[in-house]
Amino acid sequence: MLPAKDLNAFFERCIWPRALTQAERTKAFEALYVRHHEAHSCVCQRDEIADSWIGVLEGFLRVQDTTADGRLIMFTGVASSGWIGEGSLLKPEHRRYEVMATRPTITVHLPRTTFSWLLDRSIPFNHFMLSHLNERLAQFIAMVKFDRLLEPTARVARGISSLFHPVLYPNTESTLRINQEEIGLLVGISRQRVNVALTELETAGLIQRGYGYITVMDRQALAKYP
Repeated sequence: MLPAKDLNAFFERCIWPRALTQAERTKAFEALYVRHHEAHSCVCQRDEIADSWIGVLEGFLRVQDTTADGRLIMFTGVASSGWIGEGSLLKPEHRRYEVMATRPTITVHLPRTTFSWLLDRSIPFNHFMLSHLNERLAQFIAMVKFDRLLEPTARVARGISSLFHPVLYPNTESTLRINQEEIGLLVGISRQRVNVALTELETAGLIQRGYGYITVMDRQALAKYP
């Protein structure tokens, strides 16, 4: 059971409630519910009906899909205070991806009914959502760009920096618990090449790494590498 003060602290860290009136904030907060997930467990499955907007209170989510030949493709990762799944609620449609918890994770869910109520009622919430979706689109366009144009170390640098996006993931801590396999899936290169890239980035003073985590020393330089 999650203490109410922890959920309230998470809610206050998020950007979108700041666009709401006090009455809207109260209704949204009261509608939230929490789920606990073990490491490597499924948070939501591909093709299921999307019934909530998903936030990460603690842990890390991997948004992914599997190709027809069984290859795993990772679209993005979501760290603490990030939210995912708004597109499937806005259309509405079945989810086109699956979401996995890569380590013990606590998610916070805003039900579809409350999400839709806010869209119908709050112009500032709509403005926030437009900005959020625009940033999401820009993030994926950038991923396609660096996948085609950048060498592997730069792709790793940009991939890591994307998890610190100031709008999508505004409160990601400097120490990010992510392993080399996950980084490789995110940027589409082998684990061995990720290891080489991380060594180069550490030598450049942009990151420090340990077992299963990376500490980012200079986010701006990492986003512009090389």
